[in-house]
Amino acid sequence: MKIDSKILVVRQNNIDTDQIIPARFLTTTTREGLGQHAFADWRYQNGQKTDSILNTDHGCTVLVGGENFGCGSSREHAPWAMLDYGFKAVISSQIADIFRGNALKNGLVPIEVTPEQHQYLLDHPDTRVSIDVTDATVTLDNGQVWSFELDPFSRHCIVQGVDQLGYLLNLDRQIRQYEESHP
Repeated sequence: MKIDSKILVVRQNNIDTDQIIPARFLTTTTREGLGQHAFADWRYQNGQKTDSILNTDHGCTVLVGGENFGCGSSREHAPWAMLDYGFKAVISSQIADIFRGNALKNGLVPIEVTPEQHQYLLDHPDTRVSIDVTDATVTLDNGQVWSFELDPFSRHCIVQGVDQLGYLLNLDRQIRQYEESHP
């Protein structure tokens, strides 16, 4: 699985989950439609679109956030909103653990890079990247190739397009065979 896109740089550090999807929009248990509320307080004021880069440069599927991306409270709605908005991956020098877990469970690829690599992306917002989830690499349009950490189970689920429940359901036949042979 590859993700090819120009990056969208949001330089702000400590982007918490309430900034990604404000709590007033957490009234749903489905993923659909949350993209319209992604970063709502940055994208809209008094019902009008702002000049936020999230409004003017949309179309990118890779967001480069500042340090400590996804901090704050745990809410699966945050990666749901980002995915529904069109993002497939987020890159930062530091991604909050609970956000990373929620992102991986929902198919959003969280990528931590070194502070130097992160600074390069912040300094070069017109960069295009190709993310190879299978190989866990980010290839920049200047030819640089960076590796990132991605546990094998999460990689398998993202590449196969299944969540943890989908993974287990795909093993239904093997589970039944095991249960029948072990009364």
